[in-house]
Amino acid sequence: MSDVATHRFASFDGQEIVWHEVGEGRPVVLIHGYFSDAMTNWIRYGHAAKIAATGRRVIMPDLRAHGGSARPHDAAAYPPDALARDGMALLAHLGLTDYDLGGYSLGARTVVRMLTMGAAPARVVLSGMGLEGLLDTGARAAHFRNILTNLGSFERGSPEWMAEAFLKTTGGDAVALLGILDTFVDTSRDEVAAIRQPVLVLAGKDDDDNGSHAALADLLPDARLAETPGNHMSAVTKRELGEAIAGFLGE
Repeated sequence: MSDVATHRFASFDGQEIVWHEVGEGRPVVLIHGYFSDAMTNWIRYGHAAKIAATGRRVIMPDLRAHGGSARPHDAAAYPPDALARDGMALLAHLGLTDYDLGGYSLGARTVVRMLTMGAAPARVVLSGMGLEGLLDTGARAAHFRNILTNLGSFERGSPEWMAEAFLKTTGGDAVALLGILDTFVDTSRDEVAAIRQPVLVLAGKDDDDNGSHAALADLLPDARLAETPGNHMSAVTKRELGEAIAGFLGE
């Protein structure tokens, strides 16, 4: 997309965070997943364009240690909830008060953490995320810590090998990405159940990487569950992902 604009700002601790945007109208902030970036998650496969075409300003940050954003190796740059604090800083920097908020995988977890901090979007999209991935972040962190500390050792075709292959395509920095794992904070059942906004819970029908998306939808007071083709990695490449988000935000 030639009309995507890229901007930078200093986050809560001075680290530089990049965000991309396209379109005009009501803002929606979309946060990508781990090892990924805004280009891969939202732009490359047409999701941002599809949402923008409905009259939306689509704002897509690169998470700390991802994409064009800062990739510090200092452990002090990865305090608990750093990603959610970056997200809150972006909302404040842009002066957003009437907006929607969504994320994929780690992006969805970041959205939930932002909600616990007082973010107040009108609508929420949680994609590529199940209930267990919010309640117990340790299992997922351990999975990725194993990958990042044993690069090059995995059997071809294994989940670890596939994740490492994806890391190579996005040019990820293993040291910085290990720091991200230290930022993970569990969210309680009560905190999830306290989310009152309309929520689209969206995942590939073969995706159980972060637990049960159906269980997440069941716990939320006002949720719609939708499935797209694919698993955790491939669902992002499917047009149905962008279509589902655009349709939900347009209601």
